[in-house]
Amino acid sequence: MANIHSLDPSASPLDYFGWELRRQREANGLKQGQLGDLIFCTGSLIGQIETTKKIPTRDFAERVDAALATDGVFSRLVGLVLRSQLPTWFQPYAEMEARAAYISTYQAQLVYGLLQTEEYARALLGVDHPGKVDEMVAARLDRQRILEGEHAPALWIVLSEAALLQEVGGQDVMRRQLARLLDFRDNPWVQIQVMPFSAGQHTGMMGSFTLLRLDDDPDLFYVESYDQGHMTANPTVIKERSVGYARLQATALSPEDSAVLIARVMEERYGARR
Repeated sequence: MANIHSLDPSASPLDYFGWELRRQREANGLKQGQLGDLIFCTGSLIGQIETTKKIPTRDFAERVDAALATDGVFSRLVGLVLRSQLPTWFQPYAEMEARAAYISTYQAQLVYGLLQTEEYARALLGVDHPGKVDEMVAARLDRQRILEGEHAPALWIVLSEAALLQEVGGQDVMRRQLARLLDFRDNPWVQIQVMPFSAGQHTGMMGSFTLLRLDDDPDLFYVESYDQGHMTANPTVIKERSVGYARLQATALSPEDSAVLIARVMEERYGARR
């Protein structure tokens, strides 16, 4: 565990958060336990966040701002902290995703990160990153905040039927994950289509990819492998993949029929009636 007196606030957003939390707490003449009482947590948690052993949540940051009257300093900083927990190679994409006006994605195997439940994300990330799962789950859930508010992007997802059948985290986790997909049926800005196995060969069989449309910048194409991502604004690539995505939309089930299939898989494979 880091020693708070040797913490370098310039080392990372997390180090700066811990350093600034300690500075503000002491400036208000509070011990860790006293601040914990004010924001309904333990003094031990305050100490763990001050020494970077724990990652702060948005709720924690907002409570600290209210208790210490820091004018939203920690609420603004926590977004940087959470984003810094994403893999370094993924962070440029996450920044552009947050700015996108329109997101079109084909997912060949998994539910897209913006629609994952916490349990589903935890099961996935725990496979390769068991020591950082809490931090990475918190970062992934924080990405989902872009779907909230008046500036939420339009999101169109074509999801392979394989993603419905590939069990992640057990039957209960899958049942709740599919239920979350169905919860978006009435959201005009989120459209989900399922590509059924019966469609046969199609243009998405080379793997998952995403297209981002931005208001003030060129469109972007993004694809990733096991440990790296590739993003390009090459006009030829954008044109080819945009046409390919339109063909995927035309081949997949309609959003209405997709919802029927998702509900049927919930009932027949994961034991749920909806």
